[in-house]
Amino acid sequence: FIIDLLPFKKSANIEAEDVSKRLMDYAIHSPTVALPVPGTLMIEPTESESKYELDRLADALVSIRGEIAAIENGEQSRTDNVLKNAPHTAKSVTADEWSRLYSRQMAAFPCSHSRVEKYWPAVGRIDGAHGDRHLMCSCEMLDT
Repeated sequence: FIIDLLPFKKSANIEAEDVSKRLMDYAIHSPTVALPVPGTLMIEPTESESKYELDRLADALVSIRGEIAAIENGEQSRTDNVLKNAPHTAKSVTADEWSRLYSRQMAAFPCSHSRVEKYWPAVGRIDGAHGDRHLMCSCEMLDT
């Protein structure tokens, strides 16, 4: 199924990539973004997904909609919020300094199951498509 997130760009400054990255904080694999329609997420659960996993996805999407509503209502910042800064790594959440306008708890443990089945992303958000288009190898050259 395809979820159209374009209305949230205007109402909360939230884009499909923000929701996709936030799903990682819920221990859900980031879905396809903007294909086949720009501003959307394409989620393709297979017949092998259990009801438990489908319920987890539904719960995460409902929770994320609540996070977007908090931005729309002015309770959260349009630029410094759990969606714009997702995913949250263990390193970022446990660092001595925390300068975000939301709690570490909100960043790392957005729902009850994330305390038991926590997946920590290895890296935070990089720079989206720019990094894909401008690859830089940091490996040492191999001897031939």
